[in-house]
Amino acid sequence: MHRKEIIGSVTLSCACGTLRGNERDRCLEYLGVPYARAERFAYAKSVERWEGLLDATRFGSACPQNRGWYEHLEHPTRRFYKREYREGAEYTYSEDCLNLNIYTPKDAKSCPVLLFFHGGGFDSGINCEDPFDGAGLASRGLVAVFANYRVGPLGYLTHEEIQKEYGRDGNFGLDDQLTAIRWVKAHIRDFGGDGENITLLGQSAGAISIQYLCLNPANEGLFRRAAMLSGGGLFPKFALPRRAEDTRAYWLEYMRDAGCGSLGELKAASLDSLFEAVEKMQRKRSDGIYHTMPVIDGLLIPGPVDRLIRNPLPLDYLIGYTNNDMYAPVMAFIGNRFAKANGAYVYFFDLNAPGDDNRAFHSSDLRYVFETLDGSWRPYRARDYEASKQMADYLANFARSGDPNGEDLPEWKKAGKGLARVLHIGPKGTAMGRASYGKLTINMLTKGDPKG
Repeated sequence: MHRKEIIGSVTLSCACGTLRGNERDRCLEYLGVPYARAERFAYAKSVERWEGLLDATRFGSACPQNRGWYEHLEHPTRRFYKREYREGAEYTYSEDCLNLNIYTPKDAKSCPVLLFFHGGGFDSGINCEDPFDGAGLASRGLVAVFANYRVGPLGYLTHEEIQKEYGRDGNFGLDDQLTAIRWVKAHIRDFGGDGENITLLGQSAGAISIQYLCLNPANEGLFRRAAMLSGGGLFPKFALPRRAEDTRAYWLEYMRDAGCGSLGELKAASLDSLFEAVEKMQRKRSDGIYHTMPVIDGLLIPGPVDRLIRNPLPLDYLIGYTNNDMYAPVMAFIGNRFAKANGAYVYFFDLNAPGDDNRAFHSSDLRYVFETLDGSWRPYRARDYEASKQMADYLANFARSGDPNGEDLPEWKKAGKGLARVLHIGPKGTAMGRASYGKLTINMLTKGDPKG
């Protein structure tokens, strides 16, 4: 496994205190670094100081989430993703979960910074799942940061008492991400990074979160670039954020299922009770995904997304999607449309994963981007490793300058105004081309979600 290459330890003094991390053959890593603290159903407060020597040699805790209590491995897609990214790993869950994994070059100084937000449908996900390793990017001169944030009811519950106390409601997970960006901007210089040259990278729910952050004028200047994998663009209206007040009835029903008559009681309830209530809601309602997600709160998402997306932040954008993505043709259409309107670079990942017939499933490109193919059970071949190196090179170049192109890489052009030009990453090579909507549609209809 790629994380077993620790050859020693390293101590770093920074504005927040002193911490001990790991030295690896290609990078230094500081794991579980706290960037904020938060009470349950309260907004995060940035960590500016810790006492004593911080042990940053092990991953920090993840946000408590339903799959930590109820894995549902009888469901073939759940079983598939566990085998793919979490098999054999042990995770700790705690509400004290707002932490970062930071990977740096050994001689890091004013390096471009890449900050990654994981996916998981807004109700799951961890910043240290098997594909997530920054060593490859650090070896290319970047500081790579992977953030944990709150998910599920802990991340997206809404309630009128929250509105009364804070003047806004919900979006704890999205606020965590914004807090992480601000912490990185303020403190990453101590780790050898350039806080004025930050690229956000996210996949699935992480990409969608970044899309929303890119639609708020208040965030201008916090980051320079955004790379959104399987989640960039405008989704159909039924899947867009709702007003916070329009989701409260769902959460009141959830509270009743948790046996709580007030928000105060829910704050004091056990985690077991919280996730037993999630199970009850999932058994009787099919719309949980549309309530456990960011909402229009007047601050982080100041208005309807279908209006805000007309004037996104003036950034460098990169978008990617796979040939068997969730709702594959929709993912391609919305990504291409946003790319054409904003001069983005787009890739169509068309390399089927070897070892089964799930093709280029949703999130299959992550191991390639982070060069962690060796951590998988899959029999990856020479072409896979070639594509992985190319994708990591492209991403590093994009984070450095806003242009993914570089020496020994096939030319990648921005999306055009007509039919979207995309970088086709396929079995025979990497070159400019078009996304195959026929293949995307057939895969969606005949393959659907991956199955174990």
